[in-house]
Amino acid sequence: LLVIMFLTFLLSFIVPPVWSVHMSWENWRSALCNGGDEFEPPTSQPHIVFILVDDQGFRDVGYHGSEIKTPNLDRLAAQGVKLENYYVQPLCSPSRSQLMTGRYQIHTGLQHSIIRATQPNCLPLENITLPQKLKEAGYSTHMVGKWHLGFYKRGCLPTQRGFDTFFGSLLGSGDYYSHYKCEGPGMCGYDLYEGEEAAWEQDRGLYSTVMFTRKAVSILANHDPHKQPLFLYLAYQAVHSPLQVPARYLERYKGIPNPHRRKYAAMVSCLDEAIHNLTLALKHFGYYDNTVIVYSTDNGGQPLAGGSNWPLRGSKATYWEGGIRAVGFVHSPLLVKKGSKCQTLVHITDWFPTLVTLGGGTLDEDQNLDGYDVWEAISEGRPSPRLDILHNIDPIYIKAKNGSWKAGYGLWNTAVQAALRVGHWKLLTGEPGYSDWVPPQTFSNQRLTTRHHNERVRWGGGKSIWLFNITADPYERVDLSQQYPHIVKKMLMRLVQYNKTAVPVRYPAKDLRSNPQYNGGVWGPWYKDEKQERDEEERYNNLFTNHFGKRRWKNKSRNIKLKRKAEH
Repeated sequence: LLVIMFLTFLLSFIVPPVWSVHMSWENWRSALCNGGDEFEPPTSQPHIVFILVDDQGFRDVGYHGSEIKTPNLDRLAAQGVKLENYYVQPLCSPSRSQLMTGRYQIHTGLQHSIIRATQPNCLPLENITLPQKLKEAGYSTHMVGKWHLGFYKRGCLPTQRGFDTFFGSLLGSGDYYSHYKCEGPGMCGYDLYEGEEAAWEQDRGLYSTVMFTRKAVSILANHDPHKQPLFLYLAYQAVHSPLQVPARYLERYKGIPNPHRRKYAAMVSCLDEAIHNLTLALKHFGYYDNTVIVYSTDNGGQPLAGGSNWPLRGSKATYWEGGIRAVGFVHSPLLVKKGSKCQTLVHITDWFPTLVTLGGGTLDEDQNLDGYDVWEAISEGRPSPRLDILHNIDPIYIKAKNGSWKAGYGLWNTAVQAALRVGHWKLLTGEPGYSDWVPPQTFSNQRLTTRHHNERVRWGGGKSIWLFNITADPYERVDLSQQYPHIVKKMLMRLVQYNKTAVPVRYPAKDLRSNPQYNGGVWGPWYKDEKQERDEEERYNNLFTNHFGKRRWKNKSRNIKLKRKAEH
């Protein structure tokens, strides 16, 4: 017994017990072979998983009273912090650009509409992105899903903008199974990428929600959570149109009479299941205890495609609350006040400084961010540093017929589309967009629109300026612009100040070279910069010289002789 005790005493100095380093024997043996690298202290930087969902309406989650069942989202939100005063932009590209840069649209030139597949346009290259800053801070950065920030040249692609890997689509929408997208007659192509090349070999015809989730789980499985912090940006295609979903998810919604709403509900349920599988993977592979999960939609729901923003006014592509007030929550063991609601203002631009700071990165003063670090407001319930939100100023959107400088007290032309939130107050000018309240039981059976949104909205109210107290009237039913002219004037002056900082709008015309038929049937970069064009021209000239050099030399020699003869 004494001998055994003595040996145990000696071994305690030679071999640390397994539980003290949280390693399996295989990891222990690997550490010995690798010079003890495994004994470096685990990363203190949190893993960040940002889930961006497409076109999910404000009401389309269980905890907002929906008939759509989302038990997994409900549980994650209930155990985390629900963002109940959270705003995004009314369309896809604008929200994504502000997430990636922390800057308003007026400061990137993307203040009008979306980035279309046929436009030579993308998120301006001079803007530093969220994954670039996290990469500087030591993160491994990965993107899965929908990009929709332009791809006309290679420098615009996700792997050129800070992501180590990318698997997903470049366009705004497409078929969930075939991954094909048409932008018009004769303008159809394949849209699934692995890195910077078409992912033909990885394509198994899977439903995109399932495919993207499997890819995300694969990334988690192949990364060591104890060695390096991970940033995973998972941007689902769901629940954007076209309305497609595996049949088994439709069974539970037989009672919904409207076919669009029924399919949409099934798509949300499939998405809910996908988030559950992702959460299980985070736990299984050892990430969960040191992970911050952010869940957000990119804009309001589209009633024509089954979405519901009830009881909010308006829909996707509008600046009414139904277009910009979002479903969002943060789930993490690192939160101080779990199971709470954040009622202070939070905007999608805030994620840039919040996540960079949380990840131990640095913010450059010359970045001129419009976002704020709101982590303490979310995690601890402290007041938000954000007091206002510029929803947008779009100088080229269709002008309001009844707008004028006079209606704007000589300060602002109310024909211009703009929206601003300051404290409790919200001001809208111009054409805010489709303005009805759409109760869930009144879904129409009209055909789906084939466009992302309808820019030519007909507003027959004869107005061009509105003022609401959003805290007291979140459904925007009582216009107070006539009652509080002094508030209107103050907010118009604020719009003028913002507009002075705006850069010119980037919205180029369609480029026919974008047609996938010129790119092997794939949507992808088509534009060449000056250096690429010079290099290509030089290669062509070299090829021409090699094949036809003798003939050219003979012609040149003959021309020289004729010239000399003429001179004589």
